[in-house]
Amino acid sequence: MAPDPNMISLEWHGDALVVIATGAVEELNWDIVEHAAEIVLDPIRQQKAPMVVFDMSQVKYFGSVFLALLIRCHKLVKTCGGVMVICGLHDLAKDLLHITALDTLWAIYNTREEALEAIGA
Repeated sequence: MAPDPNMISLEWHGDALVVIATGAVEELNWDIVEHAAEIVLDPIRQQKAPMVVFDMSQVKYFGSVFLALLIRCHKLVKTCGGVMVICGLHDLAKDLLHITALDTLWAIYNTREEALEAIGA
């Protein structure tokens, strides 16, 4: 089963990949996460030192499936010598990352513009 094509979209801002998640990721399940992961991971693999911004401004909350996707992306980006940041988190999502201590893995910015500026894109 393929994920909703509107669940995740990708935009390039110079050399930076912006992954835009929609509220549909709140219902991402294990049956389709692999397909969703490939949508995001394929362009990252093609970059020498990827710069990735996850724009979460359209998502109020997400569960363990999307969290697993974030971690997979983080591992790949770090392995390639790149940087991954997150922006636009709603309070529930911020709380989740704080409770799991994953807010220590990624720099978190309020807006996409701040995130892009921080990574030099």
